[in-house]
Amino acid sequence: MIDDDSLRETTPLRPETVAVHAGRADLAALGVHAAPIDLSSTNPLPDILHGGDSYESMANGGHPLPEGGNVYARLWNPTVARFEEGLAELEHAEAAVAFSSGMAAMTAAILAHTSARSDANGAALRHIVAVRPLYGGTDHLLDSGLLGAETTFCAEDEVRAHLRPDTGLVVVETPGNPTLDMVDIAAVVAQAGGVPVLVDNTFATPLLQNPLDLGARMSLHSATKYIGGHGDVIAGVIACSEETAQALRRVRAITGALLHPLGAYLLHRGLATLPVRMERQQRSAERVVAWLAEHPAVAEVFYPGIGDERGLIPRQMRGGGAMIAVRLRDGYAAAEALTGAVRLFTHAVSLGGVDSLVQHPAALTHRPVAAEARPGADIVRLSIGLEDPEDLIGDLAQALTRIRVAAR
Repeated sequence: MIDDDSLRETTPLRPETVAVHAGRADLAALGVHAAPIDLSSTNPLPDILHGGDSYESMANGGHPLPEGGNVYARLWNPTVARFEEGLAELEHAEAAVAFSSGMAAMTAAILAHTSARSDANGAALRHIVAVRPLYGGTDHLLDSGLLGAETTFCAEDEVRAHLRPDTGLVVVETPGNPTLDMVDIAAVVAQAGGVPVLVDNTFATPLLQNPLDLGARMSLHSATKYIGGHGDVIAGVIACSEETAQALRRVRAITGALLHPLGAYLLHRGLATLPVRMERQQRSAERVVAWLAEHPAVAEVFYPGIGDERGLIPRQMRGGGAMIAVRLRDGYAAAEALTGAVRLFTHAVSLGGVDSLVQHPAALTHRPVAAEARPGADIVRLSIGLEDPEDLIGDLAQALTRIRVAAR
């Protein structure tokens, strides 16, 4: 157990070490080695005043008072807090706030920076600027206006032109879902001026990209994906400053979107193996990309670093990750057939797990997206898992061969 603050100050720990030890500083004092799971829905109160003061603190986004101040699990849970501490340290952030899903996290960020905020004159900040492409659920939420905000969608270099006096948030995702488009985070932050920038960092993870280091206000993860890594938990988390965390926790307390402690335990455990999983999955993805790029059935491969004329790798991102998108020469028919012809790739949405997945974004995750922004029907998305890359290539080879023969 590393609990010497002076060691951390004089010798910055590498991400692989942080991933194993972060969020575990209190375990020795508790007399345990594995992080405990606190499943209490309510907590005994030492007295009325202490309980009431702690309740008020947490309801307004603050922390519980010590010694009997947890009060109620909708407001705070120690297992969730340990995961948050670990994620925050990996993201070089003061704090992190965990939610019941990635969409709950995005919803909280929107509410905290639009309907819950106003400008110097008291006018509501009801406008958002968003750079496409985005995850289909995020795009749909922003486009729907469901949360009372109006969204202007634009290209990366158009952010400044679309800012308004009532703009409360800029939203980007890099690499973007599903075609792995890369956005220059620092350039967007410069365009945004004082408007907070939220970066969906799900595909990159804190191991490959740290948006806060580049000036972003929030780094959001669908922790369901790489952070959990095993396809058995739904969660979202946002790394940010303590000031921003307080605003997010207030929304979380009011809406009841706190992550369940069992999910937090699984995610905290997942952090420890995240570096080795990402290293292996990225290495395998690079091998699969090289093979796909030479296959006659493939018209185009989308992967971070391909056509990266701005040098965002390694300036912004420390590798391409393990997500791939492919445009097939024979169009939608080939894309549809591929999802059923593979044997090792599971045909399923989601990503970032230990097993490889394939899905058709236009028909599934991006189906609610406006037609002009929806990915092409000839595109499939691959999430590369921990299988041997040669076995994955063999699976894709037999599937693509079957498809081409059938097309003739």
